[in-house]
Amino acid sequence: MPQNGMRGTSADWAASVPPPGHEPPAPPSPDGALGALGIDADDLPDGLVVADEHGRVICFNAAAARITALCPSDVLGRPVDQALPLEDLDGRRWWQLTDPYGGLAIRVAQPERNLLLPGGREVLVSARYVRLQPGGPVRRLVVTLRGTEARRRTERSHAELIATVAHELRSPLTSVKGFTATLLAKWERFTEDQKKLMLETVDADANRVTRLIAELLDISRIDSGRLEVRRQPVDIVAAVRHHVDGHVAAGQSAERFAVRVCGPLPALWADPDKVDQILGNLLENAVRHGDGTVTIEVTRAAGTGGDDDRTTEGTAVTVSDEGPGIPEESMGRVFTRFWRGSKRGGTGLGLYIVKGIVEAHGGTISVGRAPDGGAEFRFILPVGAPAYLA
Repeated sequence: MPQNGMRGTSADWAASVPPPGHEPPAPPSPDGALGALGIDADDLPDGLVVADEHGRVICFNAAAARITALCPSDVLGRPVDQALPLEDLDGRRWWQLTDPYGGLAIRVAQPERNLLLPGGREVLVSARYVRLQPGGPVRRLVVTLRGTEARRRTERSHAELIATVAHELRSPLTSVKGFTATLLAKWERFTEDQKKLMLETVDADANRVTRLIAELLDISRIDSGRLEVRRQPVDIVAAVRHHVDGHVAAGQSAERFAVRVCGPLPALWADPDKVDQILGNLLENAVRHGDGTVTIEVTRAAGTGGDDDRTTEGTAVTVSDEGPGIPEESMGRVFTRFWRGSKRGGTGLGLYIVKGIVEAHGGTISVGRAPDGGAEFRFILPVGAPAYLA
């Protein structure tokens, strides 16, 4: 058995196994296997606790000490149920419930679950029962520990998403409900112009709800890695001009936009709907949050390396404005969920989705400061021609 104050090493494992002939040899220890790879137990990112056939702790790595806030010298050599007195969220003692050494002989593991250490420290625990043969006694109990910080961040992110969605849905749905109820109850009292205005408002709010639902679906696909890209030939310059024309038709001055095309462009294969989504979001942000002229520059992007230049070249699009720009300390958070450049509306999800779409194409996107001081977004889409056209 290891002495108190020392970590379980491969030598400790060897000392804990009786000499050959007295009993069947113990299975290879995780620590010994790690040693064969030149890895120490302390190199593992997760906490590792190993108990021998008698239930005494023989390995307690640095991550386990950090996660549990326990000193290795207080743990090594002690019965595992005393060294780690874990309880479930209902206050029941976990080792008594699972009984790894005296429970079902066919059980080989315990799935990960939230458990509590004394003092209320929460940890994620999973266990593996190592047996020499199916149904035989447990020769090693291997327990992994993880902190709950990452899971809590994910839970907070989901809670923020739900709160944002609820807030964004409440306003348009209240408007739709109010106008439709009013029209149904008092249709004859309104003039044709008043009816038209109410119906146009309902239509605009319904479109807002539809866009929010589409954003949620995109986030779900991006987070799960299921965002599909259907590549087709895309005229990126025509797509840019189409979005500019849309803003002009909506009331923006044509002089506010400058489109620059530099040199011949490679044939771009991309998902046209998703390219429209990228351009629409970046131009809307520039118009809403920026000032002055919005400049859209389309250029050929040089190859980034590789044996075949055709596979690395692409098209670069830069959208810049002359507004106040993005503070330097905020640039690292621009493409995260719920980041808002100002208080002028929006869910804070658009740039997160844009980044996901660009990366799904194999491209890159960056943010910086424009020459005139405003915000500058630049994305590069690789040519990405289908393999059968190579």
